[in-house]
This record gives sequence, C-alpha cells and structure tokens, in this order.
Amino acid sequence: MSRRVVTALVLDVVLVLLFAAIGRASHDEGNVVLGVLGTAWPFLVGTAVGWAVVTLAGRRPPLDVRSGIPVWVCAVAVGMLLRRLVGDGTALSFVIVATIVLGVFLLGWRALDTLRHSRQDRATAS
Repeated sequence: MSRRVVTALVLDVVLVLLFAAIGRASHDEGNVVLGVLGTAWPFLVGTAVGWAVVTLAGRRPPLDVRSGIPVWVCAVAVGMLLRRLVGDGTALSFVIVATIVLGVFLLGWRALDTLRHSRQDRATAS
C-alpha cells in the first residue's frame, strides 16, 4: 500500500472519529473516549465497507471525490443500519446531520487534495 493510500485511509478514520467527537461534545455525554468510540464504530465499519467496495470494484483506492462518494454513502448507510440494529438512535435529524457532516469531511479532503494535485501538475508543466 502506498503512502498516499495509507494517509487517505487514516484521514478517513480520523475524520469519522472527529465527527463522533463533535457530536458527543455537543451532547456532553459520559466518558469521552468510550463515548466517541461507541458513536464512531458503526460509521467506521461503514467507511471500511465503502473502501472495500470501491477498491474491489474499481481496482483502485478511493482517493478522489468521485470514488469517495460510495465511501461516504456506505459510511452513513451502514453506520445508521448498525446503529439501528444495536438499538442506538437514528432520528431523522441525526441522519441528516451525519449525512452532511460526513459528506463534508469525507469528500471535502478529497476535493482539496485533487485541487492541490492539479495545481502541482500545472506548476510542473509550466
């Protein structure tokens, strides 16, 4: 696995954990570390499913926005399904917030990375 792929995977994990941490902080609930992990695990599983789907179907890791979309969709869909299965909340407001925040996080860094690489390519070509 290349350094760029490892960095992308780690960044996705960190951003899902950040999403959970922000949510937990806004509700001021119990043990911070356990709470974040308890909130994040379904979305981490969903993110892993998304990575597997994209990598197996496209035979390349999800490093750009287009290939990041299935990662985002799986993170939310699988995450909510797992939360529902274990009896955790899936209120419509939470689904909406999770969809938006994870979309911004998981697609946003990919958009910025694509922009950075395109600028580097133009500078190299000049």
